[in-house]
Amino acid sequence: MEVVEFLLPYKGIVVLAALVLFMVLGWLFPVARAVGGLSRIGRNLSLAAINAGLSWLVVVPVSAFAAQWALGWRPLWWSGWTGLALDLLILDCWIYWWHRANHEIPLLWRFHEVHHLDEFLDASSALRFHFGEVFLSSLVRASVIFLLGVPLTSVIVFETLLALSAIFHHSNARVPAWLEKPLSWVIVTPSIHWVHHHAIRRDTDSNYSAFLSIWDRLFSSRSPTIRTPEMPIGVEGRRERSIGGLLRRPAERA
Repeated sequence: MEVVEFLLPYKGIVVLAALVLFMVLGWLFPVARAVGGLSRIGRNLSLAAINAGLSWLVVVPVSAFAAQWALGWRPLWWSGWTGLALDLLILDCWIYWWHRANHEIPLLWRFHEVHHLDEFLDASSALRFHFGEVFLSSLVRASVIFLLGVPLTSVIVFETLLALSAIFHHSNARVPAWLEKPLSWVIVTPSIHWVHHHAIRRDTDSNYSAFLSIWDRLFSSRSPTIRTPEMPIGVEGRRERSIGGLLRRPAERA
């Protein structure tokens, strides 16, 4: 665990490096022809910048507070590397159900729709979220941390893995079939997550897993649709918005 704690301060550098790497790979070895140009990437990065500020002001302090005052019921064996592995499983299962709730509860969808209005997918799409969704997610996650006694180290490790996974499975980088097929049985890959962004509602409401792919198989939410390069991305019946329009979207009528 000392190794993990040593690496934690470098989370931001690792995530930024992954973002740059998969953006470049998506340009050099693309699956689909890019849509939206630099203006689309600019919108995504603008939302990411807002959320980065919110993270330091709200998300990190709330998570730290919840971890510090968490219920101390855990047995001794639930610690160290075993504890970390169990914490990652629990948090990944939680993010599956939270993601699914964002699709099934209309109020939450108002915020989450901003992520899905992206008309194309690349690594920058992984950072595109309305700040309201980030805020609500941090509050719900804090309750999970508090009730289950999840230490802050486990939370940060999970958030790092989640960010790296999201950058990978949103990317437009071509992954060889011989590699992606076996990978998809363990983690979420681009071919799985692109279907989730298909501008057909039945596919949008599927493939909710964020890191481990088992949850969709376990809870019967895996889509049978196969990704194709010409697959339209976005929200069925809606169009991409300006940055101001995206920020206002949750307050507008459905």
